[in-house]
Amino acid sequence: MPPKKTTTLNLRVDPAIKEAIKEAANRDHRSVANMIELLIRQHCAKENITVHEQHGLFKDDE
Repeated sequence: MPPKKTTTLNLRVDPAIKEAIKEAANRDHRSVANMIELLIRQHCAKENITVHEQHGLFKDDE
């Protein structure tokens, strides 16, 4: 079975946090999901947490 491109993450946050992330995403011309992923990746990099990349999902990755 090929790897999934994405997976779902459901979470609850304070409404003020939701508005802040929406504004941050808009300012950076990103979706909220992409902005959250970027912030998680930045945090993991700062904390030396390895994020294993998926390869071969797109034609350009092969």
